[in-house]
Amino acid sequence: MFFDNVVFAGVLTVSLMVLFFVGFGIFIWKDANKRKEP
Repeated sequence: MFFDNVVFAGVLTVSLMVLFFVGFGIFIWKDANKRKEP
C-alpha cells in the first residue's frame, strides 16, 4: 500500500510538472508569434 501511494504521488508530481512546462512553452510560443506580427 505504501509503495502504491509513493508511485501515485510520483506520477501525480511528474504529470503536474509536464503540464506546467507544456503550458508555459505554449504561452512562450504564442507570445513569440504575436511579436513577429507587425
